[in-house]
Amino acid sequence: MKKKLKDNKIFCAIIIPITIILCFIGQFIPSINGFSNEAFGVLFIFLGVLILWLTIGIDWPSLLCLFALGFLPSIGFNKVIASSFGSSTFAFLLFTFIATYALSKTCLIKKIAINFISLKLIKRNGYLFIFSFLFIVLFLGLFISPTVLFVVLLPILNEIIEILNIDKNGKIAKTLLLGLGFSVSISSGMTPIAHVFPILAMNAANITISSIDYMLVAIPTGLILFILMYFLLILFIKPDLKGINFENVSKLKENEEKLKKKDIIVLIIFIIILALWIIPSLFEYIYPPIYQFFNRYGTVMPPLFGTLILCIIKFKDEPLIKVDDALKNGVPWASLIMCAATLALGEAIRDDNIGLITFLENNLGNYLINLSPILLIFIFALWAAVQTNLSSNMVTATLVSTVASTIILSSTSTLSLEITVTIIGMLSSFAFATPPSMPHIAIIASSEAVSTKDCLIYGGILMIISIILALIISYPLGLLVFN
Repeated sequence: MKKKLKDNKIFCAIIIPITIILCFIGQFIPSINGFSNEAFGVLFIFLGVLILWLTIGIDWPSLLCLFALGFLPSIGFNKVIASSFGSSTFAFLLFTFIATYALSKTCLIKKIAINFISLKLIKRNGYLFIFSFLFIVLFLGLFISPTVLFVVLLPILNEIIEILNIDKNGKIAKTLLLGLGFSVSISSGMTPIAHVFPILAMNAANITISSIDYMLVAIPTGLILFILMYFLLILFIKPDLKGINFENVSKLKENEEKLKKKDIIVLIIFIIILALWIIPSLFEYIYPPIYQFFNRYGTVMPPLFGTLILCIIKFKDEPLIKVDDALKNGVPWASLIMCAATLALGEAIRDDNIGLITFLENNLGNYLINLSPILLIFIFALWAAVQTNLSSNMVTATLVSTVASTIILSSTSTLSLEITVTIIGMLSSFAFATPPSMPHIAIIASSEAVSTKDCLIYGGILMIISIILALIISYPLGLLVFN
């Protein structure tokens, strides 16, 4: 049985009081060399809560972050609530989770996965079988939140493992589970649709990047990373695929649910939401008035509209979705509250009265401000990739984008802020190495086939590859897209 730090009473009795004290003691440290006492307060809150996120969990530590920020004189509780739960980003994520939950309740996702795996070409070869399953994960992940996607597909994978008589502790199961988790992470960085981290990065930098422009950079990078991930797992884990009985795959087809009218209606509504997100961006240069008309409503309108329609339309005297059911079962509240905390933390970092950004500009900025664009983008890519694999993606996207935007806008560097934020948002999503990086990585690391060490080794290698790809693929593509 794997012992978790949060289950160690002695550890908790020591670390919890220390971190809580950290969250409140910083603002009482006198200003030093332009670093204000409130800047110390924000920094200590970040450190204290980060330790708790890494060791205890993400739920009540996120509330502690909001509570501690409220005691800073320049912020206060009204400002904390407005910048967290009252932000458009929080609303966007809330309604998107509800809409994607409605989609996950249909049999459509399972139907796609099962039919894809049942193809004759795939059943002829074990390597194609693994690749095809992971590719369908990647494809679905382009427009479904990672938590929802993982929760929907994990039971399917477990069923496949059982039907094919795959050893749950063996190398094949390890390859499939690691591939599932890594593919979900990769897909969450390839589009800003239903994904937290690219949106947070844009929000932190106070810029808007169209979905099309973002995807033109992130999708090719993600596809290449996915292919390299596949070969990494196959070549290093070396699963013996000869013993798989693919004839049993037909049993999946026998138990397959038929697509119902209700499922089709939900799918159409979700397609409308996707269209409202993506299509207006296509008119930005073709016919700007259409783009401007939809753009003024922001990113919240499509999922809010979709949620409203899902609640209004009834099928057999029952609404397509009930808000209370979606809020209870479809919204990952711990992750959403953590998002709220990071939004408030980002606002505190940017607050002119606190002066943290000003200090970074006058000190850290002096070292980075004259660096070449490629070296600067390397530093931000390295920072984002390492931090997101060791801690919270949300904090990474917020903090790195905030610092990057400040340095770039205050310097004479020719580095594009849009390119930088796109790469940061993408790399903030590419989390593989440790349980705190993403909830689904924590679930995989606690499974029978995969250990924390496995995630650290293979995820660490994948992290290094993602940094390299950001420099040799994403950056050149960004120069073409944004210039």
